[in-house]
Amino acid sequence: MSAADSGADTVLEAGSAPAAGKVKAFLRLVMIEHSVFALPFAYIAALTAMFQVSESIHWVELLLVTVAMVGLRTFAMAANRIIDREIDARNPRTAGREIVTGAVSVRSAWTGALVALVFFLGAAALLNPLCLALAPIAVVPMVVYPYGKRFTNFPHAILGIAQAIGPIGAWLAVTGSWSWDAVILGLAVGVWIGGFDLIFACQDVRADRAHGVRSVPARFGIPAALWGARVCHVITTGLLVWFGLATDAQLFYWIGMVVVAVAFVYEHRVVRPHDLSRLNRAFFSVNGFIGMALFACALLDLLVRGLTP
Repeated sequence: MSAADSGADTVLEAGSAPAAGKVKAFLRLVMIEHSVFALPFAYIAALTAMFQVSESIHWVELLLVTVAMVGLRTFAMAANRIIDREIDARNPRTAGREIVTGAVSVRSAWTGALVALVFFLGAAALLNPLCLALAPIAVVPMVVYPYGKRFTNFPHAILGIAQAIGPIGAWLAVTGSWSWDAVILGLAVGVWIGGFDLIFACQDVRADRAHGVRSVPARFGIPAALWGARVCHVITTGLLVWFGLATDAQLFYWIGMVVVAVAFVYEHRVVRPHDLSRLNRAFFSVNGFIGMALFACALLDLLVRGLTP
């Protein structure tokens, strides 16, 4: 190897290291691992639809659903971080976020967001014409949500609407047609996520009130927000029961429902109005577990009923 070749390799390595670092910082910015909250319910919708249509798993469609879900969620999180960067800078809890510290520039964040949006739209186009036609509608609440805390005390409801789109879209991806069963599941997911967003927002009450950021906890207090979350999760449980009945779910799905109900009870026992020390456990661990547990039980139920890989 010549000295020139060696120098070129050194330059390439030096250039690739910062690029890799920027990608990692962007993935931290959008908290890519939190896709676990929405993906399991999209899979439940997609696999239930596949069972009803052909009783077999269509792996390409499932892959495209995954790309669409992760793409849209990544776009939404990046847009959220960009739009909220000034609010985040004034809140001690969020002041260390990558876009506030400069680890990710606004330009880089928009670039990542637009790349994710292209993946979402591309996956929608490959799925079917209806998915592509409705894709722009799915993008709207993702952008409206971060602005919600500026004009309403109930931005959590906007987040719920945004999250409800996932299961509905996954069902449309498989069947190409509307389904009220999917709407039931979508509403369950939207109310569930809106409910735990009420819990999550409790930790920012002081900063939100100081800087005029709107939310249920900031306007009505932490006890009211926690009661609202309890009501949301009771409604979620009811909607998931309705979905199971509507799709003729059998034993393993109902075992999953028992697990979900117990997890909800635990979640609301560990978070108290005057003790938020275990809030992150309730928000991240329990809610991640709820999605994965119900998906595992629903998948097992479908496989026992005849769904074939």
